[in-house]
Amino acid sequence: MHVVSRMPHRTLTLMALTSVAVTAWMVAPPIFTPVQPELFAAGGSFTNAWADYDGDGDADIFVGFNGTPNRLYRNDAGTFVDAAADAGVADARATRAVAWGDYDADGDPDLFVGFTAGADGVLRLFRNDGGRFTNVSRDAGVMVDSGAVRQSAWIDVDGDGDLDLYVAFRDKPNMLYRNDAGRFVNVAESLGLADPRKSVGGVWFDADDDGDIDLYQGNMDGEANALWRNEGEHFTDAASELGLAWGARTPNDKATGTVRTCAADVNGDGRLDIFTANYGTNGLFLNRGQGKFDDASHAWGVDMESHSDACAFADFDNDGRLDLYVNGTVTGGVSYRDYLFRNTGTRFDDVTPPNVLERKADHGVQWMDYDRDGDEDLALTGVQGDAMHSLLRNDLAAVAARRSLAVRVLDGRGRATRAGAVVRLYRTGTRLSLGARLVDAGSGYDAQNDAPVHFGLAAMAAVDVEVTFPAGGKARVITVRGVKPGEYAGRALVVRVP
Repeated sequence: MHVVSRMPHRTLTLMALTSVAVTAWMVAPPIFTPVQPELFAAGGSFTNAWADYDGDGDADIFVGFNGTPNRLYRNDAGTFVDAAADAGVADARATRAVAWGDYDADGDPDLFVGFTAGADGVLRLFRNDGGRFTNVSRDAGVMVDSGAVRQSAWIDVDGDGDLDLYVAFRDKPNMLYRNDAGRFVNVAESLGLADPRKSVGGVWFDADDDGDIDLYQGNMDGEANALWRNEGEHFTDAASELGLAWGARTPNDKATGTVRTCAADVNGDGRLDIFTANYGTNGLFLNRGQGKFDDASHAWGVDMESHSDACAFADFDNDGRLDLYVNGTVTGGVSYRDYLFRNTGTRFDDVTPPNVLERKADHGVQWMDYDRDGDEDLALTGVQGDAMHSLLRNDLAAVAARRSLAVRVLDGRGRATRAGAVVRLYRTGTRLSLGARLVDAGSGYDAQNDAPVHFGLAAMAAVDVEVTFPAGGKARVITVRGVKPGEYAGRALVVRVP
């Protein structure tokens, strides 16, 4: 391993070469099979997020409902049991946000939940005490009486090694809580992040390659999006100058808005591109480096007029390209459909399976290899009273499922405090890019996972794994060379970034 202070140049990409490796399993129709449908049957769920809360090596999932008790599904070797009551998180309050993050850096993921108005405020922080949770909201300083909570994210904004907490609101200025040894102070106003626009989903990543974390924030009701550029002691909105203010939707139209923003390496060049799930025309902006983005919405076939709530990227067919799931929503008596798009290398093709298309519109979407077989499975939430919150197993052929590598990014103490890091793969000994993945500080709908990143692979040849973590204006880079993906079946390669 080695540590450097600048991100290396990326000169080659595998995207144009993968056509020579196309096989039947790469173009087969996707098949997703319901898992325990009698358990995942209740309707009226808004948000979901994955983490291994009990430390047994597999991913568990929290699901937030609209007034019935929330659920925490414990994964026992691929079989799920609702453990929310025993764990202390079965609140029967309408839930609008959830984020997993190890805020106290003790080695297990803690849980932040955002509710609609009610007793004891709208924010709740649960400390994970060995698989049981303790409400520490008041002691931690995150009590807020009211507000339409939306995106929440754990992210080390100031680069001091611990996770700070960002909370977006639909009806009041957004908040950024600085973590001072487990006690939180709202510093959004002093940093310029107390944006009063009608915010929903935002994503944190280093948008301009300058070594610190920026925020692309989606806003609703005809208000422009913000690209909050991190300038050290202050954030400046650069969305207009970068062509990102409207996310491909009609400017100043109160009927439109951006519900969710996602960052992902769509074209395999090692840079993180931006997708906007909109009320209005959805958008895709390709990252050309140094903070410059090109609108590729039409060229990539995603500029459909819809009412979309969420976006989530995953290589569901393990061909080395990131595919895309987009949620529709129910509004004005219309149920807007969901889309599963396969990435062909130059555009997205609609390959939504019939059993997914038959569902009513959803609200939240998450990808996770819950059964550790090498392919990513699909978890959906449904806001309708009779809509299921489904877990759908990806039935990719076994030979294809094995063509993958999961990477877990931790800090020097082995704690998951490196949200915002980017993992890049290269063919070993070269700078031939096999793609990039963001250790996401926000995914699905108003949610954040604590999980490894997943790479599908066109071939099982050895790779070099490079992890870049922006902190305090310097990019820390760790490289692990000669990784053989086949040696990590059923588990993740762990990379520590000091």
